[in-house]
Amino acid sequence: MATYKRKKNKRMRAETTHGWGSKKKHRGAGNRGGKGMAGTGKRADQKKPTILNLYGNSYYGKKGFKRPKEVQHHPITLNLDFLEEHLDSYVAQGLITKQADAYLVDLHKLGYSKLLGKGTPRHKIHLKAASASDTARKKIQEAGGTILP
Repeated sequence: MATYKRKKNKRMRAETTHGWGSKKKHRGAGNRGGKGMAGTGKRADQKKPTILNLYGNSYYGKKGFKRPKEVQHHPITLNLDFLEEHLDSYVAQGLITKQADAYLVDLHKLGYSKLLGKGTPRHKIHLKAASASDTARKKIQEAGGTILP
């Protein structure tokens, strides 16, 4: 036959804290420590075997990332001095052509999108580029070359 056991809260009538010590303890959501499976990571090592059995190793740790909606693409740049240094090797590879005293350069073919003005050109360069800085334009025109869009 089942025995009847009174509930603790009935016995604790008129007791302010109901057996939980200070008034501050055992109050509100701040003492709960989260909802559901919260705290099952590092703090609750005793739960790890159960969770691993139920959910596997993928339960713990970070997984992937959310790709940003818009990715900013920065132009791939090339300086004049680098281009000057490598003119002959680019001609040997067939990436640019040499006509008389001038070089015909297509930056897109080389894998660059913008020309920057560091350095001084020693050769006449006719350049096809998506964009170029003002100093690069000025230096190439002073050397007798042109920049086409």
